[in-house]
Amino acid sequence: MNATKISDATRTSEEVGYNRRRFLQNAAMAVGAAQLGITDFAEAQSGAGPATATTGGPNGIRPFHINFPDADLADLRRRVLATRWPEREQVADASQGVQLATMQKLARYWGTEYDWRKGEAKLKAVPHFVTEIDGLDIHFIHVRSKHENALPMIVTHGWPGSIIEQMKIIEPLTNPTAHGGTAADAFHLVIPSLPGYGFSGKPTKPGWNPVSIAKAWATLMQRLGYTKYVAQGGDWGNAVSEVMALQQPPGLLGIHTNMAATVPAEISKAMASGTPPSGLSLDEKHAWDQLDDFYKNGLGYALEMNNRPQTLYGIADSPVGLAAWMIDHDIRSYQMIARAFDGKPEGLTPDDILDNITLYWLTNTAVSSARLYWDARHNLPPGGFFDVRGIKIPVAVSAFAEEIYQAPKSWAEKAYPKLIFYNKHDKGTHFAAWEQPELFVSDLRAAFKSLR
Repeated sequence: MNATKISDATRTSEEVGYNRRRFLQNAAMAVGAAQLGITDFAEAQSGAGPATATTGGPNGIRPFHINFPDADLADLRRRVLATRWPEREQVADASQGVQLATMQKLARYWGTEYDWRKGEAKLKAVPHFVTEIDGLDIHFIHVRSKHENALPMIVTHGWPGSIIEQMKIIEPLTNPTAHGGTAADAFHLVIPSLPGYGFSGKPTKPGWNPVSIAKAWATLMQRLGYTKYVAQGGDWGNAVSEVMALQQPPGLLGIHTNMAATVPAEISKAMASGTPPSGLSLDEKHAWDQLDDFYKNGLGYALEMNNRPQTLYGIADSPVGLAAWMIDHDIRSYQMIARAFDGKPEGLTPDDILDNITLYWLTNTAVSSARLYWDARHNLPPGGFFDVRGIKIPVAVSAFAEEIYQAPKSWAEKAYPKLIFYNKHDKGTHFAAWEQPELFVSDLRAAFKSLR
């Protein structure tokens, strides 16, 4: 969508192109480790600010408790161990998809050694709530810092992620003095589950997409009593955060993204021809190459969910099918995950990976989460996922080396006129908060200093 068509915050919130329609159309044309310490967390919370006020009524906030029965876990193990395997791929690399050896190692560990209860205990160590917004239960984690002037921040995951992506950043952001920071670095954190994901309700009719979710997040922050706050996200979380920036709800000071939408219009146009324009800097050419590869080779999952999410019955019935579908998001994060099951973890352990997949399985959200792609395509105007949007409020960008594309600073400066922070990292894939929590936390502390 051309940013010049955005005339006011109200209209842009309805017209914003944060869907993957054009993104996927272009692709179809061939353009296309520190874990949260439960004891430390409990100690930190003993001096925290007031807990979330729980109330009744239509706008009430209710405590939420996680409880999966042993029978569900036994059924999961049975299904994993009963997997019917295909023959191995015909090639020596991952060009035909997730490799058989990787999946068999994953399944062997999942079915015999993995313990969901360990990951569940970490989830239970933080306070969970639900509140109904526009007829749907929205689940969220809400952790208040003990530091009086902490900055409220709403953090949004994407696909194939969940609230588990953010678990490692909660303690250092809310309790910075115990993690190399100062009281001035503190945040109050709100971490919601997207509609159809995790513990949030599953929409029964179309209409939940980045525009409606962004409005719901503003309602949530207002309902929690936050009059000034910031937003953060990657993947769909970036889409939601950028739409919030366009809608400019009262109190939103700025946003941070780890998957920025900065691709200039002339680059998107050139992608259709497959020929990069002359004069690209080294960083810009690197971004071009990453995008070109992803558009041509990495969009299979998105095309299907974009068009026919209900067809994915197999991943709702087979846990190994679900796992393969989820780890095949992009080639660099897949390679990092495959190395973890080869005994070479680099930020994510096998337990990390299986905690996230198991959450999808136990909540039966494989298909309901996929419908977000369909809804964005069918209920929002066309627009590339990485197209510049014309955001006018402050934006901070973290560019990780092995993201789908590493947004160049030159593009970020043009895309975000009020760019208040940019940091380029030499490592890190699509799951930045989960895989590189120390770098992620450091960036967030620095990014929002000027907005406190």
